[in-house]
Amino acid sequence: MLKKRLPALFLIGLLTFAASGRAMADVMVFAAASLTNALTDIGKSFQTQYGIPVRFSFASSGSLAKQIEQGAPADVFVSADLKWMDHLGKKEVIDNASRKNLLGNTMVVIAPRGKGFQVRMSKDFNFASSFSGKLCTGETESVPVGIYAKEALTNLGWWESMHARIVGTEDVRSALNLVERGECAAGIVYETDAKQSGKVDIVAAFPAETHAKIVYPFALVRHEYPFRDGTSSEDAVKFMKYVTEKAAKDIFTQYGFTVLIR
Repeated sequence: MLKKRLPALFLIGLLTFAASGRAMADVMVFAAASLTNALTDIGKSFQTQYGIPVRFSFASSGSLAKQIEQGAPADVFVSADLKWMDHLGKKEVIDNASRKNLLGNTMVVIAPRGKGFQVRMSKDFNFASSFSGKLCTGETESVPVGIYAKEALTNLGWWESMHARIVGTEDVRSALNLVERGECAAGIVYETDAKQSGKVDIVAAFPAETHAKIVYPFALVRHEYPFRDGTSSEDAVKFMKYVTEKAAKDIFTQYGFTVLIR
């Protein structure tokens, strides 16, 4: 009886191993929250073409970088700024040879739909008196959009009169949601997020010279890092390549990103 059961048990074990192997072959991408819509569409397109599932974790770049540093199972990291990619690069958590600058973006002031106000991007403009209430953006010390926002407000001479009214959020989408619900009278977010909303008005765009260039770098995560097993998967490399191809570039462009990679 035992001999008859062994082949069946072996087959079950083999199928279980195959299933777990397929799950392990999924490409896990940690990406900035502002890329949620675009990368989700690209992931679906990639899976349709190659039959390889892609899973995403979208959050603030800083939060994701810290998770990766602690050993979170990411294959690819896409940051909304250079700072956090540099941080992982210095610690050799990412494959620096694979790192490329993928996208650019613009930063804007938004208001709830129908409740816009006038803004002039000039040092002699009194931004604080142009609206009443709170201003939402990412945490100004750790979240990329918040860091860019603080820099722009400082360079325009608006920071001192505004910083006490700023509500810092865990990522750009959270800031956008608060403005959509009218809990903040204004927000500073990326143009791509504002255009996808349908519930906010874009009041003004920050001139590029008021803050560091908004760049989205991406790179493979080094699987030989002490908290990870194995090496960079071929599927992850294939996804990295796909993100630079025309189909993916077209999707990024549709969502309003500037494609930097050629």
